[in-house]
Amino acid sequence: MCITGDAVTLPPFLRSPPFPSTAPVMAAVSTSLPAGGSGEIVSDAVLDKIAALRVGGDFWGHEVQGVKLVAQAGVPIPPERLNGLDAAEVAVIGGASPFPPEPCDPWTLIEQARSVHARAEDDIAIVAGLLGVPVFGVDFQPVDPRRLKQAARDRLSQARYRNCFTGEEADVEQAVRQLAEWRALFCANKAICAASGMAWWKRDVMRIFLWDGLQCPPFVTAEQGLRRARETEGALAVWPSRVPASTVDRAVEQGTPLIRVEDGFLRSRGLGAALHPPGSVVVDQTGIYYDAHAGGDLETILATHDFPPELVERARLLRKRICGSGVTKYGAGQGRMVSLPEGKRTVLAVGQVDDDQSVHLGGAGVAGNLDFLRRVRQAEPDAWIVYRPHPDVQAGHRAGHLGDATVLEYADSVDGGSPLMQLVQSVDEVHVLSSLTGFEALMRGRPVTVHGMPFYAGWGLTRDLAAPNGRRGRRLSIDQLVAGALILYPRYVDPVTRLPCGPEIMVDRLADGSTPPMSWLIRLRMLQGKLRRLMTLSAELLHGRRPA
Repeated sequence: MCITGDAVTLPPFLRSPPFPSTAPVMAAVSTSLPAGGSGEIVSDAVLDKIAALRVGGDFWGHEVQGVKLVAQAGVPIPPERLNGLDAAEVAVIGGASPFPPEPCDPWTLIEQARSVHARAEDDIAIVAGLLGVPVFGVDFQPVDPRRLKQAARDRLSQARYRNCFTGEEADVEQAVRQLAEWRALFCANKAICAASGMAWWKRDVMRIFLWDGLQCPPFVTAEQGLRRARETEGALAVWPSRVPASTVDRAVEQGTPLIRVEDGFLRSRGLGAALHPPGSVVVDQTGIYYDAHAGGDLETILATHDFPPELVERARLLRKRICGSGVTKYGAGQGRMVSLPEGKRTVLAVGQVDDDQSVHLGGAGVAGNLDFLRRVRQAEPDAWIVYRPHPDVQAGHRAGHLGDATVLEYADSVDGGSPLMQLVQSVDEVHVLSSLTGFEALMRGRPVTVHGMPFYAGWGLTRDLAAPNGRRGRRLSIDQLVAGALILYPRYVDPVTRLPCGPEIMVDRLADGSTPPMSWLIRLRMLQGKLRRLMTLSAELLHGRRPA
């Protein structure tokens, strides 16, 4: 708080956490009005929502337990109220004592307290009033709950609210929603005591994804992470493909929760294999989305979530925005459209990275791109099949390359540069193993045949050629699928403000090209991929095969 003479200017009650990656002025969801100023009138419904979502004050702070009395520094406490209380059961906010540590989450602190001693306009008094905890003022007398409610309205109306991503004016309900999203993110991260397998070029953005309001977990080896988790009884976050295979078994043996982190479904305008940091990740507490054997958080969401109408409508608008902007996981594509015959059934077969975990764990026994192509031809004996290699494979970064001669034994043409979504919308059907392209095709209303068991199969939206998964079978609409896969499951970071954001902001940034510039590291990685591809093509020429 700022003190000038006898006047005390309090910060907005609804305020942003001190994100280490973003300047406070950019992250702010509110600014104080001049003294005597007043903004919008706040309803009881807004107060109830604030209490339910537990936002306001330093909600991102330390969660202190065992407190029975809370006081604001400078507000006297009747001696009889301290009788029988230990020092650790009395929390004085804003004082010189190291207890409780600052910042401190007032909601966790006050919900367990028997009483609060503060001025009616103080943060802790407002929180206490919203939680129904008795408040006593400087005169030792109880503060009327009606006065506390009015004080809450006054504090909330003494601020101007803003959209921190656009800078535009917002209302108090928008600020509440944004703070609630951040609180949910912090709560999910608080159990993580270490992170392993995070590539060093991803760590700047991973610090944002994994920040818990106070700190980011240290990046350590899997061995160090397991030891730290055992000592602190915390969880270990891992990038599955970059930690030893034994990590899972060892975590189970010592009782350590393992949280798996992977690229999300709207990641950036570049390839991960080319060292473009992700704009989206998934942080899965129970498995990972591409593991059809064990399932994970996404499968649970799709199988059990209620999907209220407002969420489904949000998903519909998001899907419309994605399709209208041309945003895909790998960008819009700038190549020439492949030729397709008229009057003949056309099928797009989407290749993948042969050694990718999504093929290994979600491929339902299909052994890589060549086996996949054979199966597509078997399923579509009379169709004109266009084979689309995976872009990481095309760039020379990953395994799974097939020469033209091999591809054309089963397909009729090879495409390496058509705008992908234009191609998807031009063919009669899309065939995939477990590629995300199948999901993107579904969002655009295209028929999809699935040879594996990706997260979007088994919900009544695709033609599934693999054996059914007993955990699936619920019939979903496309917008319920989008709600689960793009709103409820992933996390996003705005490349402009470097703040955790929702999918709508990410789609807008991808559509207008507001992403980080190409670095020297990305250029070097591109050159490395070109050299690898040149070596592959040279080997094919030496063996008498026509290069792709």
